[in-house]
Amino acid sequence: MSFRLLLRLRPRSVALQNGRIATNTRLARTIHTTLPVRSGPTSLTNILASETPLAVQVASVSEQGIYLEDGLHLPAACIFIDGKVFLWDVPKSVTQWGREHLTLFEVVVPRPEILILGTGVELAHPPPSFRSYLTDLGIQVDVMSTRNACSTYNLLAEEGRRVAAALAPLSPRRWPKSHLR
Repeated sequence: MSFRLLLRLRPRSVALQNGRIATNTRLARTIHTTLPVRSGPTSLTNILASETPLAVQVASVSEQGIYLEDGLHLPAACIFIDGKVFLWDVPKSVTQWGREHLTLFEVVVPRPEILILGTGVELAHPPPSFRSYLTDLGIQVDVMSTRNACSTYNLLAEEGRRVAAALAPLSPRRWPKSHLR
């Protein structure tokens, strides 16, 4: 099972500053790979700054997919974790989901406290092995419809909780393999 990190750069404007060209490029997703290394105290410290990545926020959910606050459209299943979005290649039916679809959670450090599992239009329970596997990893699982999962995820992420969301779209579809290469 492979997970792909979804990133986009959007050029905003090009301006001339002091004789040099400056490009204002906005990341569609804030990317944090490591925490900044500080060799010692500095004279200025921003006490409001956070070293934790910004949470992905869902703006809306429709039959066409999941729309994020930054305008990104996700037509198929995805996982939100630690400020990142991963494409999630799972079978259309929740009853066919298995442990092999959760390998991402074995390598994530720190692991989320809670995984919000959105199963589509209606609540559908995955196989018991799915939930027990996550419990063995120390992750609490809450299963709900995708609309409710998105609302719950947004709320918990705003509170600063270590939360992840694994979301199936309202109308079942998989990521096209040609886009995953």
